[in-house]
Amino acid sequence: MRLIITFCCSAVLCLAAGADTIVLKNGDRIAADSVKQYDGRVEYWVGNNSLTIPQSIVARIEAGPAATAPVQPPTAPALEVPTGDVTLEGAEQLMARVIHNGAVDASAIQAIEQEGSPAQSAVANSIAAGFEERKNNPAAAVRYLESALRFLPRHPVILENYSSVLLQLGRPAEALSAAQRAVSVSPESAEAWTALGYAYYKNDHNRDAIAAFKKALQLSPDGKARGLLEHVERESRAESEFRQQDSSHFTLRYEGSRTADVLRSQILETLESEYNGLENELGASPKNVYVSLYTDQEFFDVTQAPAWSAALNDGKIRVPISGVKSVTPGLASILRHELTHSFIQQISHGHAPQWLNEGVAQLEQGLTTAPFGPRLAALYASGNQVPLNQIEGNYSSYNSAEASVVYAESLAAVEYIRSAYGMQDVARILQRIGEGQSTESALRSTIHGGYADLEKEIAAYLNKNYGT
Repeated sequence: MRLIITFCCSAVLCLAAGADTIVLKNGDRIAADSVKQYDGRVEYWVGNNSLTIPQSIVARIEAGPAATAPVQPPTAPALEVPTGDVTLEGAEQLMARVIHNGAVDASAIQAIEQEGSPAQSAVANSIAAGFEERKNNPAAAVRYLESALRFLPRHPVILENYSSVLLQLGRPAEALSAAQRAVSVSPESAEAWTALGYAYYKNDHNRDAIAAFKKALQLSPDGKARGLLEHVERESRAESEFRQQDSSHFTLRYEGSRTADVLRSQILETLESEYNGLENELGASPKNVYVSLYTDQEFFDVTQAPAWSAALNDGKIRVPISGVKSVTPGLASILRHELTHSFIQQISHGHAPQWLNEGVAQLEQGLTTAPFGPRLAALYASGNQVPLNQIEGNYSSYNSAEASVVYAESLAAVEYIRSAYGMQDVARILQRIGEGQSTESALRSTIHGGYADLEKEIAAYLNKNYGT
């Protein structure tokens, strides 16, 4: 998402959240923003993500101090990949064997497989997959799920989770196949139909997606399919009369009577040119990037984006073009910004913190901190900046004044990293996050310092360049 920054130093955010620690019987500890117990289960939240574990493996729940990361309210543009119920029969007994000291015990999984029970082998690999997915390591998760499916190839829950992880890895065609298999073996499962609907949507089959979501809601009226259905229906209504034009890397959708031939050609030419530059700079090659051109009203109707946004990338690039006759430098800048998000999505598998995501996108579109550097330097000098580890989540819930601050800080952070370490290290941070490292770990293994060190270095950088 792109923001036209009108920086306001008084718009400093005060974000805080409560935190609890779940202590497992095997000694592992889970830090959570909030925890709820019900029906023999423990449900906990980390950011916007909700996870559930059996209560029988929990030793106790400890109340703790304020968490370092805020809980952001869900926002309409952020469509989450639906996942199946990760509860599998036998998981409680095997979890303590599979997970040790905060890591998957591969030798334990091998031993379980050698015991000769296909069900236990599948569950053990599924536990490992769920653990790796929660660590933002979908590449490892998908390997464990593939192993699980060797033992139980028709298990609907494993197939649903496999579809979900494949979508995170940018493999929508394979994800659709897995979701179709899940529905075929469990046609009365709302979760399977929801996974199928989302896979259809990510393969650009909106009509099939709507039908699948409606089936899911018939089976479970209160299920997560409702929000997804509403989003896809909004998009389908807006694009019902759209036409389509393709290029090497892009599929462009537009309303024929409102989008001139010359503008469409210029937009595709600009995107292809920017694609080549970003491919060289970031070392990725996204495939089948979808771009939709809207009127202003269509844009906000479909995306439910905040009023300060100039465009949006929620897996598809969406741009309002009312009154635009040709690709101006401003529009070219927006296109490069949003296309950068597509590259970051592929490199990080969707796990890049928002400050890094938006900072790289602003840098790639050619923005610098110069216009608001002195004010930003003063903000850091006073210690009133929003810490980067508190702006890892979606920015869409902020008003324009608040957003101007976090966008400016995001740009300053990435601008500093590039200045001190080079653009290659910016790309390496994204790559390591995509490999499953936390942001803190990716920073330490690349620029040799975590969040605390980075905050100090940004403050010194801004003071050196803009301080009085």
